[in-house]
Amino acid sequence: MKNIKTISFILLVAIITLFTSCNSSKDKVTIVHKNYTEQRIMGEALGQYLESKGIEAEVKELGGTLLCWNSIKSGDADLYPEYTGTTYGAIFNQTDNIGPDATYNYVKENSEKEFGITWLEPFGFNNTYVLSVTQDLVDEYGVKTISDLEPIADQLVLGGDQEFPVREGDGYPALIRTYGFEFKEYKGMDQGITTQALLEGQIDINTYYSTDGRIAKYGFVNLEDDKNVFPPYFCTPIMTVEYANEHPDVVEALNALGNKFSNEDMQKYNLMVDEGASVKSVATQMLQDKGLI
Repeated sequence: MKNIKTISFILLVAIITLFTSCNSSKDKVTIVHKNYTEQRIMGEALGQYLESKGIEAEVKELGGTLLCWNSIKSGDADLYPEYTGTTYGAIFNQTDNIGPDATYNYVKENSEKEFGITWLEPFGFNNTYVLSVTQDLVDEYGVKTISDLEPIADQLVLGGDQEFPVREGDGYPALIRTYGFEFKEYKGMDQGITTQALLEGQIDINTYYSTDGRIAKYGFVNLEDDKNVFPPYFCTPIMTVEYANEHPDVVEALNALGNKFSNEDMQKYNLMVDEGASVKSVATQMLQDKGLI
């Protein structure tokens, strides 16, 4: 009888331990992000911020947009920071520039309707694409707008990340459709090495993100998008509607980050990491700068 009671007690402890473990795993927020500086900072900042609110978080790096998007859809991850213009162009294949508010409303409404994914309050910064060139190129050709490149485009190499040339709605295909010309070549590379490529003349034009601090540091010139090919890209935490309904504490915490960070803020933080500071320390600083932790 004593052995039976002992075995029963052990089984009971095992069941309680298993139940507790399952609950703990379920309650942990899994945050994913893409594989470049700003996304790494935002992923880490979200994790630190939620942890400061007593919400356990795990941060993982994935690749591009579709990997992160599909991880949310499948339930493998709970949330990630996405850009309105990215989803507008890359997920919904929209090409008309309808402005910041309309773009946000479009992606929120259609993401919820088609994919069960909702958008929370945007962080405040707009990381749209810009085409940047050296001052030497401006001096040589007198270019100020993207349209000004048309007579010389077949002599110039455009560089940027690996996603830009395949994004029909907001990438190189959209640029070609809108402006009616192509460049001599497109060189895709990790966004972190495009600046050196531009400085060394391996590329003539770089497809930067507007919050990249290296634009100002090296005196690059952003060409005016005179035909408005690039939509607004306001960074926003996204998650499934189901997850949001089941975790109102997470939603409340994240919505408190709405409009806390400007383009200038992100240029500063991105540059710090690009120049060697750790993602973790910069994420901590950006939260402390705003009195969030």
